[in-house]
Amino acid sequence: MRLLLIRHGQTPSNVAGALDTARPGAGLTAVGHAQAAAIPDVLGTERLDGLYASVLTRTQLTAQPLAAARGLDIVVREGLEEISAGAFEMQSHAEAVHAYIESGLRWAGGDLHHSVDGGETGAAFFDRFDAAIAEIADTDDAAAVVSHGAAIRVWASTRAVNVASEEAVQRRLMNTGMCVLEGDPDSGWLLQRWHEEPLGGIELDDRFAQDVTGEPEEADAVIAEDSRR
Repeated sequence: MRLLLIRHGQTPSNVAGALDTARPGAGLTAVGHAQAAAIPDVLGTERLDGLYASVLTRTQLTAQPLAAARGLDIVVREGLEEISAGAFEMQSHAEAVHAYIESGLRWAGGDLHHSVDGGETGAAFFDRFDAAIAEIADTDDAAAVVSHGAAIRVWASTRAVNVASEEAVQRRLMNTGMCVLEGDPDSGWLLQRWHEEPLGGIELDDRFAQDVTGEPEEADAVIAEDSRR
């Protein structure tokens, strides 16, 4: 199948650099709505049999313009939600950001027993995300899935057999950035495209936002700044 993994539009938590992973989560900013509104035109005639979103509000809001343009229902699917921040939920300080980012890096390196304090292990994350994608693959030959920055980066970089996961997991995925994979859960996935920037263009990126879950350099900046204090 052809799988389009699209990150949600900007939220107030992305602007503040907070680790917002719990339900129902934040809505979209004005920039986030503009990012979402640009998606249908950019995807153009890309075939889509289904459109899916996570249980968190921001993904469903992001999917709405595409659903309206294509006449598709948004199917809300458990398992597609963001990687849990555990005890660091809604925190933005260096310790929290470092612990969160480190988990994704360790999972990509094979340490699936590791977890953020109070959060899920890598094994639990992959089990639930794999299961959700497998259900989608059983249903559609081409689908768009609106999910989350850390979740998409970790899952796509690890499950794509044609990239080095330890390097790919550190790549950026801005709000409404997209990864395109082809394959299936049985034969494996090939990464066809990693579109870092918002689908509507870099002008839709907010350079003043502290987006720690989608842009590793922002996380590094938070950690570095705190270490100098």
